[in-house]
Amino acid sequence: MRDRSLQYYLLIPAFFIVLVTTLYPLGYSLATSFREWDLTRQRRPSGFVGLENYGHAFNESGFQNSLWVTTVFVVTSVIITVILAMSLALLLRRTGRLHTFTRVVLILPFAMSPALIGVSYRFMFNPEFGVLAKGLAVVFPALEGTPWLADPDLAMGILIVTDVWHWTPYMTFMCLGGLASIPRETEEAARIDGASSFRIFWEIVLPQMKGVLAVTAVLKTIFALKMFDQVVTLTGGGPGKSTETLAYFIFNVGFKWYDMGYASALAWILTAIMMLISIWYVRMLLTEKKAATA
Repeated sequence: MRDRSLQYYLLIPAFFIVLVTTLYPLGYSLATSFREWDLTRQRRPSGFVGLENYGHAFNESGFQNSLWVTTVFVVTSVIITVILAMSLALLLRRTGRLHTFTRVVLILPFAMSPALIGVSYRFMFNPEFGVLAKGLAVVFPALEGTPWLADPDLAMGILIVTDVWHWTPYMTFMCLGGLASIPRETEEAARIDGASSFRIFWEIVLPQMKGVLAVTAVLKTIFALKMFDQVVTLTGGGPGKSTETLAYFIFNVGFKWYDMGYASALAWILTAIMMLISIWYVRMLLTEKKAATA
């Protein structure tokens, strides 16, 4: 009995840390989202306003714009990242010193801070002295002097590039793990029967990688929805509001406009989106597990 009780006592410190750092802030922000709290007028939350903050969100142009920007950013970055990760994994699945060295180098972008990535790309795309801006101008002279971060479409493109560059290594290693679990005998048998490399990939490798690719896409979607650092350090949400993602919009509402009640409601809308994606992901895994055991 004492041994059984000990395991629960040992969990108390961890539970307390989770309670203080996660559960309490979540609960407090949820309560705040139903109240009015403007820091320019009051130090503490005031009256209960029900769903007014949530209703205001869906009627405000700023929220609608940030939701559209986030959708474009998430869909584009997820698709490109998953395709690149799978392609790199197929190239790096072979053994050898060169492939091992490439794997080590590949992890470096993921090891960098997102804020540092944003600052670095901001300098590299500076039209006057940026390395990438000057290099592209040499290859394509028509791009000389292009204001990369002053154009809405180009700024969004660069923001997507930085995010893809940061997360592709991590997703590549996930795909490599999935490829390692595929029996090589099936591919060798297909190759002996005369199947082309593309057909082997399409009919043998890809069907067995669907679960891994689904996990990769879901995780990348959640990471993209939360992406904040690069927006702050690279584009600042501009030009105009062309790169103002939902996470950055919430930051502006809470810490520039000081409307904490509205910001809490927006944060919970973003949380709800991520929770729905997570629930769909769990249900998909359970369905696949039942199908595999049936």
